Amino acid sequence: MGVTDPSLLYVLAGPAAGTVLGRTEGGPSGYWPRVWALRGLLYAWSDEASDVVVRSLGDESWRAREMAAKVVAKQHVGAAFDAVCELRADPVVRVQLAAGRAVELLSASGA
Repeated sequence: MGVTDPSLLYVLAGPAAGTVLGRTEGGPSGYWPRVWALRGLLYAWSDEASDVVVRSLGDESWRAREMAAKVVAKQHVGAAFDAVCELRADPVVRVQLAAGRAVELLSASGA
């Protein structure tokens, strides 16, 4: 990986640049790269990513679990149905809501 000019990163990412540069919690070795990788799957999908998304529903980070549930909902990842059903009881309300929406959409689509 090449060296990135921190000032350019601040222009592109704004306040989030501190996280990416490892200056705040969740930096390069934390949860943010996983969350953003999952977020990318909202817009650029391949069925090959299904297994990773299902595994991400069990991530230690609630932000990754929430984003994985959003991907399941948008991409209709039927293989994730049981896992998102369980996440409706997640301790984090945002994860519960994302999982509930995924269950509704999967049920409606028959996936």
